[in-house]
Amino acid sequence: MSQPTPIRHDWSVSEVDALFALPFMDLLFQAQTIHRANFPPNQVQVSTLLSIKTGACPEDCKYCPQSARYDTGLEKEKLMEVEKVIKAAKDAKATGSTRFCMGAAWKNPKQRDMPYLVEMIKEVKALGLESCMTLGMLDDDQAQQLSGAGLDYYNHNLDTSPEYYDQIITTRTYQDRLDTLDNVRNAGMKVCSGGIVGLGEEGKDRSGLLVQLANMPVQPESVPINKLVKVKGTPLDSVEDLDEFEFIKTIAIARILMPKSHVRLSAGRDDMSEQTQALCFMAGANSIFYGCKLLTTDNPDENSDMRLFKKLGINKEAIHTSPYETEKTVDAAIVRHAEKDELFYDATSRV
Repeated sequence: MSQPTPIRHDWSVSEVDALFALPFMDLLFQAQTIHRANFPPNQVQVSTLLSIKTGACPEDCKYCPQSARYDTGLEKEKLMEVEKVIKAAKDAKATGSTRFCMGAAWKNPKQRDMPYLVEMIKEVKALGLESCMTLGMLDDDQAQQLSGAGLDYYNHNLDTSPEYYDQIITTRTYQDRLDTLDNVRNAGMKVCSGGIVGLGEEGKDRSGLLVQLANMPVQPESVPINKLVKVKGTPLDSVEDLDEFEFIKTIAIARILMPKSHVRLSAGRDDMSEQTQALCFMAGANSIFYGCKLLTTDNPDENSDMRLFKKLGINKEAIHTSPYETEKTVDAAIVRHAEKDELFYDATSRV
């Protein structure tokens, strides 16, 4: 039986460039083999993302329709009432989501907002859902408050490589993002951090992004890989489309570099064929957002996802009650599968 893949924190950009250069089928086989050594096959974690405060963000992220600097026709909304958030969480649970993510278009939350955020977290947790928030930058005290309320995950993406970053955002630094992730980790929460591809970056920037994520002292538990959704009125609304195979390769390499992380097939799915999504799952993606909206951009609805899952024989991952139970459940499923899978082998020697 294959042994779980050891986690490395010393990846180089040249090593990742070499993975991108592999024949496509070889790369996918390697990624899927590593995936099966660390996760039960054919299981996907399902999250729902709700915008709890929309538009009027002071940041200048060139991809984002919520920036106050761009005219995208987006209607601005204040922080949503707690009762409406909980209604949406109940609906998400009823359609099969196990994690409820709440996003606010802020540079950082204000102290006056914290009591409402804390209440949202507690109410979502009371429903038996995992909780996640993305609210911009956090200082240490804010991270501690969210953690104290029971927040499971905090999302803060690196977006791209350090070298390409200032071509996309100038209102906060790369180090600002890393500092927020440090505050999240130090407060005891799990980290959700990934990036966006198709921003006009070069291949070396996709390698650089993945190296930054993989070489964190503790790799993110959740790694969303987003494909740019071009929105009219943003500076990137006419950037050249990223090749689908390049996107799938990015998913595969994220799986190879971060073998124990959930790799999320995130924004951009609405424009992907079922065949492209299937290859992303083959490449090691095992998490998606469920529902017709990702904050403000379109996403496949629950019914179309369920039809695709049925075609592919994919099951939704259940919530686990504790890290110990999670480890036992995953290990048992891997053992069961390995006993009947003669193709299992240790792929790490090929990296």
